[in-house]
Amino acid sequence: MKYELVNLEKKIVVGKSIKTTNENGKSMKDIGAMWQQFIGEGIYESIKNKVDGKGIGLYTEYEGDCTAPYTFMCCCEVKTTEDIGNLEVKTISEGKYAKFTVTGDMVQAVGEAWCEIWGMDLDRKYDSDFELYHNDSEDMSNQTIDIFISLN
Repeated sequence: MKYELVNLEKKIVVGKSIKTTNENGKSMKDIGAMWQQFIGEGIYESIKNKVDGKGIGLYTEYEGDCTAPYTFMCCCEVKTTEDIGNLEVKTISEGKYAKFTVTGDMVQAVGEAWCEIWGMDLDRKYDSDFELYHNDSEDMSNQTIDIFISLN
């Protein structure tokens, strides 16, 4: 799987998060439930001052590598954190990232990409990794998703 190296400015995001782990398939259940809540309960729609219409799945607050607990957040990048109600604010760190672009089914394509990424010899920072959903199609099986992995 090919990627490009990019430097990103910091991003301020607003949304809802959960502490999870990749052990015993827990993250698959937790992350699916978070997206269901984020979209289904109108949290995405309620976020004010969005930079664009893209959804973000943020992996942060790692307690080690990808085998240790971490925080997953469904969120959107915002211009300002005013008037966010009971939502959470986090910062995606500026810095160097490996950027992977996948197209296809939102769940399957992303899952397959992560399996490949975990097997790669990347100098990972385990700081702010995220999926950027372009929401460029009504067809959930034909989406463009960028995955950004923070690097040292």
